[in-house]
Amino acid sequence: MAVRNPIRPATGVEVLDLRHFSSADLQPLLEAEVELWGDSLSWDYRSSSDMILRYVDAKILPGYAAVERGSLVGYSFFVYEGSKGVIGDLFVSRDRPDARAVELRLIGHVLETLQRSPGVQRVEAQLLAHDTGDLAEPFLANGFQRYRRLFLCLELDSQPTSVLAPATNADVYIRRWVEQDYQPAAAVITSAYRSHIDSEINDQYRSAAGSLRFLNNIVRFPGCGVFDPEASFVVIPKGSTSIVGVILCSRVREDVGHVTQVCLLPDYRRLGIGESLMAHTCAALRGRKFKLLTLTVTESNYRAVELYRKLGFETRRVFDAFVWEG
Repeated sequence: MAVRNPIRPATGVEVLDLRHFSSADLQPLLEAEVELWGDSLSWDYRSSSDMILRYVDAKILPGYAAVERGSLVGYSFFVYEGSKGVIGDLFVSRDRPDARAVELRLIGHVLETLQRSPGVQRVEAQLLAHDTGDLAEPFLANGFQRYRRLFLCLELDSQPTSVLAPATNADVYIRRWVEQDYQPAAAVITSAYRSHIDSEINDQYRSAAGSLRFLNNIVRFPGCGVFDPEASFVVIPKGSTSIVGVILCSRVREDVGHVTQVCLLPDYRRLGIGESLMAHTCAALRGRKFKLLTLTVTESNYRAVELYRKLGFETRRVFDAFVWEG
């Protein structure tokens, strides 16, 4: 019986500590990765690439490099957050016939390192640029839970204005995000994700301190694009000053927005407020000539997926999130 898509062995490739190398060594590989993210995800990865290169030169980014005849052909890095390890990225040159084998070797080294690191009790990974199933084998073999996630896209200029027009609700009003919303928004995120499937994937949602770290990463660092306060909003009940919902958006390309967070407290769901939040963000982006809005959602979060389908979002990629509890 013929074997379908056999994985070629990664012969002649060494796997070495990433901290042995400089930004000059990694630059050509990252240029190829920037091109991949642009083509497959409409995402300008240059800000993330620049940050990776700075950390590599500072010798503070743990990870591994795949090296062949002195040149880097792949890399993966991870970070430690207290007792948790987070796999940040994995990329291997696309023009290699043994690319999958190199990926598996790299991820094998990363998993072994993290699971054997003293004090690490949890490991998380969401590798958006890889299709579901591509890297599942080593994760599952090492005791990880797997969650399928969807990368969805909405063509902003192809939707009728009436579909994405902000709706009114007599009980709440929606205003733009301001700096003072940090603390109350973190409390909303923690409450909204209690017992939610996404709190199993990202444990930052489980505490106010973790939600604050999550917000800080979104608003102040370029890992999920450049935060866009003009397209980010909060929900406040009439006659109150308390926030009960939030939508946060970043700019991942000059004309592409990405929803990094949207949530409502349970008592305010199924009232059309979620649709109105999305419409406010879409209207803010369309008003500045943005062409596309993207987001990610866990496939088993059926109500959210149904809402996004209703608004016209389409699936561009299905990818995996992995979690290990030591």
